[in-house]
Amino acid sequence: VQLQASGGGLVSAGGSLRLSCASSGGTLSGYAMGWFRQPPGEKREFVARLTWSGGRSYYANFVKGRFAISRDDALSTVYLQMNNLQPEDTAVYYCAADKRYTGSNAALYEYWGQGTQVTVSS
Repeated sequence: VQLQASGGGLVSAGGSLRLSCASSGGTLSGYAMGWFRQPPGEKREFVARLTWSGGRSYYANFVKGRFAISRDDALSTVYLQMNNLQPEDTAVYYCAADKRYTGSNAALYEYWGQGTQVTVSS
């Protein structure tokens, strides 16, 4: 699959963004999906993930109920709704997919989107 992430931008603290991750190379049905982010000068870190069936979602502790991951298999798209954004959420956000792995280790995901920049001003 080929993934394209979009929806990033500049937002004020407390604002919201919805990121999208669309597949142009086929359905995302049957793939575990993850969102990761890489803040400036830091390593890539786990944000949220969905199991293959989409039945269970998991989040990094720093999300604290602010973000929600969802998928629409008919549209081959995965979303990350981000609310109450804070300056520390500033990062490049990446989506990832894998047929076999469904955890939070970025190194084990096979397919990646190109990233979308999220900047939160204080």
